[in-house]
Amino acid sequence: MLIGFVLAIGPLVTFHEFGHYVAARLCGVKVLRFSFGWGNVVWSRRAGPDQTEWAISSLPIGGYVSMLDSRTEKTAPKDPSEYPREFTRKNVWQRIAITGAGPLANFILAIALFAGLFMYGVDEPAARLRAMPETAAVYQAGVRGGDRVSAVNGTPIASWPELRWEIVRAAVDKQAARLDLVSASGSTYSATIPAAIVEGLKVDGDVLDALGMQLWRPPSQIDKVIPGGAAAAAGLRSGDVVTAIDGVALADGIGLIDAVRAAPGRSLQLTIRRDGRQLVLPVTPERIDVKGGKAQGKIQAQVAQAPEMVRVTSDPLTAIGKGARRTWETATMTLRMIGRMLTGEVSLKNVTGPITIADVAGQAVQSGLIVYLEFIAFISISLGVMNLLPIPVLDGGHLLYYSLEVLTGRPLPERIIAMAQTVGVGLVFMLMALAFFNDISRLL
Repeated sequence: MLIGFVLAIGPLVTFHEFGHYVAARLCGVKVLRFSFGWGNVVWSRRAGPDQTEWAISSLPIGGYVSMLDSRTEKTAPKDPSEYPREFTRKNVWQRIAITGAGPLANFILAIALFAGLFMYGVDEPAARLRAMPETAAVYQAGVRGGDRVSAVNGTPIASWPELRWEIVRAAVDKQAARLDLVSASGSTYSATIPAAIVEGLKVDGDVLDALGMQLWRPPSQIDKVIPGGAAAAAGLRSGDVVTAIDGVALADGIGLIDAVRAAPGRSLQLTIRRDGRQLVLPVTPERIDVKGGKAQGKIQAQVAQAPEMVRVTSDPLTAIGKGARRTWETATMTLRMIGRMLTGEVSLKNVTGPITIADVAGQAVQSGLIVYLEFIAFISISLGVMNLLPIPVLDGGHLLYYSLEVLTGRPLPERIIAMAQTVGVGLVFMLMALAFFNDISRLL
């Protein structure tokens, strides 16, 4: 978990700082040090025409750029000849470019990662729907189980994550969701979920499940029977397909699992298909105690659950365009979520910190390189967006100062900036405290 966190945050913050570094060099500002990591310098070497110190520091979490800057004694010019290359003496547009280059670097990195993933191709669950109850919102809109969603509000989709993303976007925009579908027989049709239902979805929850949409699963075939269990005692074999329980038809393996779990110690009549024949076998699930004093049934058999998969690939130009769109949509979605947190529409429990990031990073590492790179891209976007917020001490706060300077024609007084910085530090610490509190609450 810790390694995943370091590998995620460290390079992203370093890349962010590299954006500042490149912009500073292009604008003629002298860079004194570029450090990989924070804390005490453990190794350094000077290189380049300005003899910039390239350093590795003790804490491998991010990095920083130190420029020639008269606001601190340590970085102030030591010789009058260096004044033209000092940061605060550059015009306001150059300072805006240098400050904004950090978040921009994070967005560029996300676009590159997404584009690479789109070009390589990613295996994802297909946007094919499981049978849903008649009370479900999508059923009432005209959607039926087994059908595949091909577009949402005119945007073509192929995978389950794309379907979820488009529904979340519709919920944030408070608009209806028009689904284009392909039925099991190959015919096409459309169904619209009203805006009143979509805008009421909790975007921080499972929006698809709330609408009654679940992943299509294969028929309830027994993949493996564990010796000594209830399934083996009942005579179930690998390859058997359970078509009904107590006379009630099953849609898929999830239905079989749910029925077994709900019947601890109670005999069930399983209708199975084996070698073209239909049999009825009685099986009594073992009683397994779980948390909360509840009990579940278990028959010691593995059931097929893998959903239908699709591989999404794109040519380079299309991949870059899709990567840019995914980055833009994620960034704007993040801003909308922040806005809804401020208005109370979304819980502040969604504010996460390093513990949750480390946990998710560890899970992403275990899930494979593709999942981890996608995780890195989303974190890079979040880092870029957070740094653009108009909070003093962040890049966005400095961009706010420079924007006011453009409007008024003169820099803000140092006294006002100092007061704003103090408020900004307080806000950042409050956010950090909230994030740590939420992280610890999730662990407990």
